Amino acid sequence: MKMMTYAEAIREGMRIKMQKDPNVFIFGEDVGAFGGCFGVTAGLFDEFGEKRVRDTPISEGAIIGSAIGSAATGLRPIAELMFIDFLTVGMDQLVNQAAKLRYMFGGKITLPMVVRMPGGAGVQAAAQHSQSLEAWITHVPGLKVVYPSTPQDALGLMLGAIEDDNPVMFIEHKLLYSVKGEVENEKPIPLGVADIKKEGKDVTVIATGKMVHDALKASELLLKDGIDVEVIDPRSLYPLDKETIFKSLQKTNKVVVVTEENKRGGYGGEISAMISEDYFDYLDAPVVRIGALDTPIPFSPTLESYVIPNETDIVNAIKELI
Repeated sequence: MKMMTYAEAIREGMRIKMQKDPNVFIFGEDVGAFGGCFGVTAGLFDEFGEKRVRDTPISEGAIIGSAIGSAATGLRPIAELMFIDFLTVGMDQLVNQAAKLRYMFGGKITLPMVVRMPGGAGVQAAAQHSQSLEAWITHVPGLKVVYPSTPQDALGLMLGAIEDDNPVMFIEHKLLYSVKGEVENEKPIPLGVADIKKEGKDVTVIATGKMVHDALKASELLLKDGIDVEVIDPRSLYPLDKETIFKSLQKTNKVVVVTEENKRGGYGGEISAMISEDYFDYLDAPVVRIGALDTPIPFSPTLESYVIPNETDIVNAIKELI
């Protein structure tokens, strides 16, 4: 068992695959000698050289396009975008090419590409560098989307993502990079398998990314009031592990969905709709959604913390629900 930070675990997942498979390589803005905007690729340039850890021009369209072309011709690229916000520049390549080519070629090609994207707020990076855009990419058929919340999940999901023959969008929350945790094994985590971070019997909280940690803090506070919360981390947003959610709902009959994205049009609404459509008879109360306020993320630390949900919001929502 090792102790790793979230960033170290992501790096270790990439290193393991690069050591085993010469077709795996990394590219993006400043991923080489500089080690990446958040230091995640530090040391990989020295270990694998400039041909496999490549700096690119400042062009997300070129980065996504290069990932598509190299994946279609037999390589397994890992493309890093500095911020998930900049995915907007490469959306045409991603949505109209990466997501559709395998389908349109009748499965005659594969697209084993991973796109790494730091997302989320909390570091005062302001409105153009702090968004949570998971709803955009989960909406597109042909893309798989994962969002680890712990070092163990980060390593396992990176291994699973690199092994997958489809485009995998790998969201990394910026505030989690320095979070340490135990890493028990170096095995791939299958995409589409959720994890129960805490078992409980009174209410189910489904949380993603950093909100998993806020949900766990809220569960500790609520336990003092005799409310036992079950916390589920989907880990994989698509494919989504509906079975784990259903089993928890059968036990608690109450659900709170927590995501950092702004609530309007968010992926939390998709989870809520799925529960209401498929498992309505098991609900004792309407599904509760918690998300950020409907505004661009402010630069001011005080305003930013006001906009983004936290454990207090979760506690208050659960008390009202109970």
